[in-house]
Formats: sequence, C-alpha cells, structure tokens
Amino acid sequence: MNRMLSLQGWLLLTGIVAAAVSISVATGNRPFHPNLECISCHLAGAGVDKANAHQLTTSQEVLCGQCHRGALELSHPSGFAPNGSVSEAYPLDWKGDMTCSTCHDIHQGKPGLIRGTLSGKAFCLSCHDQKFFDQMADSGGSIQRRGHLSVAANPVMRDLDTFSIQCLECHMASGDAPKVNINERGVLRHAGGSVNHPVGVNYARAEQNGVYRPTSQLRAGIKLPQGKVSCVSCHVGYSKQHGALVMQNDRSALCLECHNI
Repeated sequence: MNRMLSLQGWLLLTGIVAAAVSISVATGNRPFHPNLECISCHLAGAGVDKANAHQLTTSQEVLCGQCHRGALELSHPSGFAPNGSVSEAYPLDWKGDMTCSTCHDIHQGKPGLIRGTLSGKAFCLSCHDQKFFDQMADSGGSIQRRGHLSVAANPVMRDLDTFSIQCLECHMASGDAPKVNINERGVLRHAGGSVNHPVGVNYARAEQNGVYRPTSQLRAGIKLPQGKVSCVSCHVGYSKQHGALVMQNDRSALCLECHNI
C-alpha cells in the first residue's frame, strides 16, 4: 500500500477513535477522574481542617504529570505568573500562577476539559493579542490548534510517535506549512528533498546495535517520545520558534548528538 495513502487513512481512523473517546467521556454518568480519591490530589484526609481541604498536596504540574505523562513536555507553559492580564474566565491559582486548571476544569466531563465554549484561535486570543502570534514563523497556526502537542499514546499508528503524527497532519496536507513526504521505509523527505531523515525508529534498538549514541549522553532538548526518533527529536515543537532545530547543526553537531560516527 502506498505509504502516504496508508498514513492518511491512519490519521482519519485516529480522529474517529479520538472522537469516540471524547463522546464517551462527555456522555458518561461518572466523574472524569473516576479512579481517583479526593485525597489523591487534595489535603482532605483525617486530621485535616475541612476549610483547607481544597489545597493540593503538591503543584498541579506534578499532580497532572503523574498520569498525563508527556502532557507538559511539549505544551503551553504552566506554573508561572503571566506578564499580562488574564481573562477572569481562566483563573490563576492562589499564588497568581497560571496552572493546568487555568485552561482545564478538571472536575467536569467536557471533551478536553476546556473551560468555556471557545476553542482554537479564539481561545488563544482570550489571553494573547494577535501581534503575539504574528511574530511567529507560522503566525501561530501550529500552537493554536491545541495546547498540547501530544497528551496520549496513539493506539492505531504504531510505527510513528504521536508527536510526529500531529506534525504530519499539517505538513503533509496542503496549506502554508512546508510540505514533507514520507516513503515506504519511513524516511521523511523535507521540501526540496535537501534534508531527509527516518522517523519512527526504535532508538534503544539502534543504540544496542552501535548505530546511535547512548540516550544518557543526549542533550535534554533531544526528545525520543515513546522511545522513537521523532520530528521533535530534531525540531522545536510547541514554542514561538516552531520548527527551529533543537540546537545548531554547525559542522553536523546536531547529527552527531545521536549518530555514533
């Protein structure tokens, strides 16, 4: 089967699966976090004053990250005090910090748990002005689609990580994003064909064969989601510098971070 047609089919099926999950969450009769006791996050145990039961046992980033691993890795920043004003519809915590619950109402069952009714660009413009996005290479299109580049493992597309799948949703389609193609061997071909690199490679397996350097020696910016070589292994994902390299490639420095040559 043609690799591109196969990928497009997988992307469609992925969307159907995601929609089905969202519907089941939104229409279910149980709370969104059904397997968690209040004391998993809140100071609500024996001997705790009920007036303080709303307080959390640790920061929201730590708590949410315990289950949603990777959700904070390539996402909108969290756990900081914003420079400008923020709409009252999106509350800050008691310290004045933006947290996960600034955008997410974690105790309700709407798909994505997003506060309010806005989505996409309109949601982003609740806090940011248009000039903020105009300064970006893609005018903010990549980060206006979702606040997290990836938040869950993909059950359908087994050979590519979820980050790469989401990158290809834009970059394989028509539009303003630089076009790429992927061939039957998993080699990603950038526009013009000048830079080509495989994605979906199991890094640990290649490391055992001596092809790649040990993961312990890699720079922190080089990410291997689900243990695989990904678009975000080389490119900055969710940031103002969308698509920039994670480090300079002068004298093939980025290449030599992974390749054991």
